Amino acid sequence: MKPMGKQEVRWIRYVKGSASILALGLGGANVHAAPPTQEEMWKIIQQQQRTIEELKARLDKTEAKGVAEAPKAVPQKEQVQELDRKTGVLAEEVEKLKTQLAIPEQPEYKVRYGLGPAASKVYGMDQGVSLAGYGNAFYQNKVSDDGDDQADLERLVVYLGYKFNEYLILNSEIEYEHATTGEGDEEKGEVSVEFAYLDFFFNPLVNARAGLVLTPMGFINEIHEPPTFHGNQRPEVERRIIPSTWREIGVGLFGEILPGLQYRMYGINGLKAEEFESDGIREGRQGGSQAIAEDLAFTGRLDYSPEFVPGLLIGASTFLGNSGQEATFEGRKADVFTQLYEGHIQYRYKGLELRALGAWGHIGDAKLLSQAKGETIGKSNYGWYAEIAYDVMPLIWPGTTHYLAPFFRYEQFDTIAEAPAGFADDPDFDREIFQVGLDYKPIPNVVIKADYRNWDSEGTDLPDEFNLGLGFMF
Repeated sequence: MKPMGKQEVRWIRYVKGSASILALGLGGANVHAAPPTQEEMWKIIQQQQRTIEELKARLDKTEAKGVAEAPKAVPQKEQVQELDRKTGVLAEEVEKLKTQLAIPEQPEYKVRYGLGPAASKVYGMDQGVSLAGYGNAFYQNKVSDDGDDQADLERLVVYLGYKFNEYLILNSEIEYEHATTGEGDEEKGEVSVEFAYLDFFFNPLVNARAGLVLTPMGFINEIHEPPTFHGNQRPEVERRIIPSTWREIGVGLFGEILPGLQYRMYGINGLKAEEFESDGIREGRQGGSQAIAEDLAFTGRLDYSPEFVPGLLIGASTFLGNSGQEATFEGRKADVFTQLYEGHIQYRYKGLELRALGAWGHIGDAKLLSQAKGETIGKSNYGWYAEIAYDVMPLIWPGTTHYLAPFFRYEQFDTIAEAPAGFADDPDFDREIFQVGLDYKPIPNVVIKADYRNWDSEGTDLPDEFNLGLGFMF
C-alpha cells in the first residue's frame, strides 16, 4: 500500500482529529500547519479514494487465495480485518470532507466581540470566506383608521466575511430594505453597507478595529438579528434616542480587561447637526456615505458578565462629540456638542428573560439650531424601557427544543425633554408604549412573532397596531 503524504495526514488531522484515522500510522505531520487549499484538498481526496480501492483489491485477492496461500507480504487474517475496518473509517471521513465542501458543518451561534450570532460567524472560521445573514417580514394592522395597514419585507441582510488568518479578519454587512431600491426613494427601500471593518487581533486585552463600525450603544445597535429580540419592531427607545442602526467611519480598540469585563471604544466622525429634528438626532447619522469629518467624536462601551451570576449582564456606553461640522447656523458657526449616555442590564435564568435600558442625551447650541431649523430641537432627551419574557414551552412539552415566550415591554421616551429658551415644548414627542406579544421558535434560528403595541403621547392620539411577522438568521 502506498503511504499517504504529510499533506494528507495534516488535512485529516486538521479537519477531524479522528483517533481512528490517526491509528493508521500515516506518519508524523505538522498538525499546526495551515490547511491546504480546496484544489489541494480535492487531490488529497482523490488519492485517498485510490488508496481505498487498492486496499479493497488486496483484500479481495487475499480472500480468493486464502490466508495460508498468500505470500509473506500478505497480512494475517486478523490484520486484514483490522485494515478493512480502518479503510471503512477512512472512506467515511473522505465522504464527510466532500460533503463539507458544499454543506459546511453547523456553526456555533454565539455573540462575539460585540456582534450578533450571525454577524459573528466569521470569527468561528478556520480560514477563508464566511457567509451569513438575516431577514424579517411582517404584516401591520392599524387598529384605528389612522394610517394604512401594510405588509413589508423589512430587511434582507447578508454578512460577508473573510478570515485571512488568526490575526486578521474582514467582516461586513450589506442590507436590502423594503424589498426594492424604489428608484432612489429611501422610503421605498435602499441598499446600504451597515458595517465593513478589519479586526486586528493582538491579545485578549487589546485588539484593533478600523472601518465602518457600529456605534457600541444599547442592546440593538450591534445585535439586531430578529431571533435575538422580542417583537416585530425594534424598541423605539433604541431608534429615537439611540438612533440604531448607527454606524460611522472610525478606528478603535476592543478586548477583555478581566474575565467577563469587556470594552469597545472608537474615534469616529461626528454627527451632522444640520439634520437634527424635533424627533431626535436620528437623521444626523452619516453612515459612512461621504461623511463630513470636520468634527470627530468618541464612543465607548463597558460590559460585565460576572461568572458568579450566570446569565447577568451589566453595562454602560457613551457618545461625545461636536456635531456642527463647520456648518453655518443663523450666520455663525456652532460646535453643537452632542452627548449621549446609556446604561443597560440583562438577566437570563432558565426560561426567564429580563432586560432594561435607559438613555439620556444633551445637545449643545440647541437654541441656535432651533432658530436655523425653524422647529424645536430638544436641548435634552431621554428614554427608557423594561421587558420581561418567559419560555413556557418546557412546561407544555418537557424535553422539547422549541421555544414559546410571551413577553411584555414598556417604553417611555421624549425627544424634547427640555426645550431651549424661547421655544415651546411639543407634547407629541413625549410618548409611551405598552407592548405584549408572543415569540415562537421551532429552531433557534427562526422565529414567528405576534405583538400588539398601544401608543400614547401627551399630545396627539396615536393609533395602536397589531403586528404579525417572521424572522430568521443563518
